[in-house]
Amino acid sequence: MSYGILAPFYDRLNRGVDYEAWADYLEACFSRYMEKKPELVLDLACGTGAMTLALARRGYDMTALDISDEMLAEAESSARREGFSNILFLRGDMTDFELYGTVQAVVCCLDGINHLTAPGDLDACFGLVSNYLEPGGLFCFDLNTPYKFRTVYADRDYILEDDGVVCCWRNRLTKKGDRADFYLTVFEEKNGVWLRRDDLTSEHAYGLRAVKNALERNGMKLVSVSSDYAFSEPTDTTERWYLAAAKI
Repeated sequence: MSYGILAPFYDRLNRGVDYEAWADYLEACFSRYMEKKPELVLDLACGTGAMTLALARRGYDMTALDISDEMLAEAESSARREGFSNILFLRGDMTDFELYGTVQAVVCCLDGINHLTAPGDLDACFGLVSNYLEPGGLFCFDLNTPYKFRTVYADRDYILEDDGVVCCWRNRLTKKGDRADFYLTVFEEKNGVWLRRDDLTSEHAYGLRAVKNALERNGMKLVSVSSDYAFSEPTDTTERWYLAAAKI
């Protein structure tokens, strides 16, 4: 599942995400770990395009890729409203996609990598990222940590609400604690009638060693792991890692 049923409401239900601050962090990574500022940037698993647009506003030439037709439709609609006509939107799987050429940077935000749950998915994704990254290019992504899986996800239920929409989010953690299944029920109000839709998605909890090894197998080197946009060192209770890897 690719959050397709959430596409029309995703940004409204995630208003707490500060994409501009996140974009500031990404630009700080470009400055720290690249010899020159990138021009061509791929937003992998772009969703509704919030980060695509945040970077496009800063002058980057963006390609945005997602597996969900519904998410891409929202992203393209937002781009048109802002007057962007030069963003390339592509439908594709993170483990099986093609670009028209190489890029200098790849970003993947809001735990997109955690959605790689099948054996071999991590290497398949990292292999493609490395293939399309120019030498010296940078791959910036984030991960929900194993600690978050155990304490925040666990076997918990959450309710997200906004005008005319309610999302019931039920989490079920495997006994090993390395996978969380999310059972989603969305209620949308239309003309006084509430419509219900259900779906299922999952995330995998990756350890840093597994990620580092997968990057190295695919020609990239982990250069930074932070717990926030200020490059703070992670702790045992960090819920999200922010990582940067350089193409060797």
